[in-house]
Amino acid sequence: MLLLAFDTATPAITVAVHDGADIVGEAEARGAMAHGELLAAQIRRALESAGASMRDVTDIAVGVGPGPFTGLRVGVVTALTLGQTLGARTHGVCSLDILAAEVVEPAEFVVATDARRKEVYWARYREGRRLFGPAVDRPATVAEQGLPVVGRGAELYSEVLTLAHGPLDPSAAALARLVAAGSAETLPLEPLYLRRPDATPQPSTA
Repeated sequence: MLLLAFDTATPAITVAVHDGADIVGEAEARGAMAHGELLAAQIRRALESAGASMRDVTDIAVGVGPGPFTGLRVGVVTALTLGQTLGARTHGVCSLDILAAEVVEPAEFVVATDARRKEVYWARYREGRRLFGPAVDRPATVAEQGLPVVGRGAELYSEVLTLAHGPLDPSAAALARLVAAGSAETLPLEPLYLRRPDATPQPSTA
């Protein structure tokens, strides 16, 4: 098994390679508006650090969001294309689940990431298992859960949300470990947008 995992649901474009036993290659970059260019470069870097090539890949795992339209589209389309080209098995995973997988304490918590427009994408978990979500809401609505919050959303809205110890952004290494262990809740390779994209086609006036 050689699993290539990546997530583009946030400005952190993260890639990891797992050989069935452990992580053997990683790469990461940040860029809110250059996911396509950055993802391809990080995939090359991660494979090179693993001493592997694309033809060695047997499985593809991708975070399917929720997240902004452009970033998610890049990640999901890349996973679909590579899966078809390589004949590799594909695995879609909620990006919030990736963050939750790295939380040891507390037992019950919320994961929140930046949804822009003064909102967050969020889900509620108990011992790593998703109980509710994903959803998109104002931070004040999430605060009504009365739980500590993991993720970039809590850092951005710390005046409302109680930031708990844990990762701020999804990690491809955590995604790879989830899928390799068979403990991920797999989803179809379809982006979880939760709302309409910012840019929409204008009606024709012809």
